[in-house]
Amino acid sequence: QVQLVESGGGMVQAGGSLRLSCASSENIFNFNAMGWFRQRPGKEREFIAEINVGGRRDYAESVKGRFSISRDGPANTVYLQMNDLKPDDTGVYYCRARILSNRLYWGQGTQVTVSS
Repeated sequence: QVQLVESGGGMVQAGGSLRLSCASSENIFNFNAMGWFRQRPGKEREFIAEINVGGRRDYAESVKGRFSISRDGPANTVYLQMNDLKPDDTGVYYCRARILSNRLYWGQGTQVTVSS
């Protein structure tokens, strides 16, 4: 049973930074990719960033240049560095591990609140 535990959320003022962590119970290189999603109030869950086993990184247009995904293999942890945060970034951030396209594992989420 894969377990993903997010941490690092909190409250920050606009323009500030946060770093989210996602600790995996499994070797992260067992997954094809790991990524971050978020669910803003009243909206559906949306893709934010992903890093695949080869190290390729993909980002949503809305966060390019502000957010950065990285990983620490020995720690089995994936990070999301979020800079220049905006009130519209407020939401619950989820970590996801993916094996191919149909085996998905989710964390419980961590709340990020950005005040203006």
